[in-house]
Amino acid sequence: MQIKNSQFSSIEQIAGQYLQNAGKSSRSDQNAEAKSFQEVLTSKVESKSKELKFTKHASERLGSRDINISDEQMERLENGAKRAGEKGIKESLVLVDSLAFIVNTRQNTVITAMNQAETSENIYTNIDGAVIM
Repeated sequence: MQIKNSQFSSIEQIAGQYLQNAGKSSRSDQNAEAKSFQEVLTSKVESKSKELKFTKHASERLGSRDINISDEQMERLENGAKRAGEKGIKESLVLVDSLAFIVNTRQNTVITAMNQAETSENIYTNIDGAVIM
């Protein structure tokens, strides 16, 4: 059985033809899409990194210790965590009114929370800085 090569195109030829035709018309569209995707990705990453998260442990401590955080206190806590991170503190104690929070600034996460009753000894371990708000 003989097959004439002229009847069939190679994969490289077809790919080259397809990419030449498709590339000319859609390159600007692809750049616009990539740029808008990059913008969306950047904004999502920035908004996520600004949000202060609470670990499961911290959430349980808030509930078990009957700690309620007002919007104003939450804003101060977020600001304190941000300032600690800017100063290079990795594990920070952030004091807000009579509440104490241990915050991992790299992960932007509250690890644990205590109120004044639990902090009567005023001993905090595994931190490398403190912020009083």
